[in-house]
Amino acid sequence: MLPLRYGSFNHCNLPPWVIASYHFNSNPQPLEIQGVKQSNRFLFDKLLAAADWHERAGIFMDFMSVKFQLHHWEQQATLPARNSIKNNYLFFLRCWMIDSNSISGAVLKHWVESRMGISPTYHKARIHDINSEAYFNYTVDVMKGSACTSAIQAQLDLLFEYCQFELRRKYPGQETITLYRGTHDAEEHDIIENLENRQQIVRLNNLISFTLEAERAWEFGRTVWKTTVPLAKIFYYSDLLPGSILKGEDEYMIIGGEYRVERLR
Repeated sequence: MLPLRYGSFNHCNLPPWVIASYHFNSNPQPLEIQGVKQSNRFLFDKLLAAADWHERAGIFMDFMSVKFQLHHWEQQATLPARNSIKNNYLFFLRCWMIDSNSISGAVLKHWVESRMGISPTYHKARIHDINSEAYFNYTVDVMKGSACTSAIQAQLDLLFEYCQFELRRKYPGQETITLYRGTHDAEEHDIIENLENRQQIVRLNNLISFTLEAERAWEFGRTVWKTTVPLAKIFYYSDLLPGSILKGEDEYMIIGGEYRVERLR
């Protein structure tokens, strides 16, 4: 059995080994970051009163700007202070699109690790356990990224909860979605079990991008995986916000762990 990469605690309503298990994907449950919706009740009450998604997105982005003073960056006296506000959740999403192994990518993976309790399996190199050099290098990037921003983990908490709020309206009565991922290194992923009909159970990185379109996935690798993803494990998707960061790729950033995938021909 491959070594587990799940923590003993998290900041979620379910334990890490439940969230990361492929059984969860067949029997999904809502995921919540503890205390986020309760402490930001004003935002979610206002979102409930808005019928149009464009209006809700505007409400969310305005709330983030005010809560974290994102519109005050020019008023800061020093360059580090200005950058700490400019380097907000939108900045980190943009950097993910360019390079998921960047310093910003490490911060996003650390959010999953701290909130969901699922450690990364890859950041610039394979991460086999938390005592490895690869894991140490990942934590260095996390510290570098966290040092140049302000309250990024709290911003990402709200982004996830808003994403979950919108997904329930985008896919009413639905618990899962079919997504695709193209990869050049399918053989380097942890294979938990080989099944019949080109199906496998694999352990994916703790934050990983999929796409809504199979044709698009072939542009990103010689192997394409098809899998069922719970809406509860979607961190961000391409048209969540106006002028979306990931626009044009139908990209979905999903929380990883164990997934049952089908290798397409």
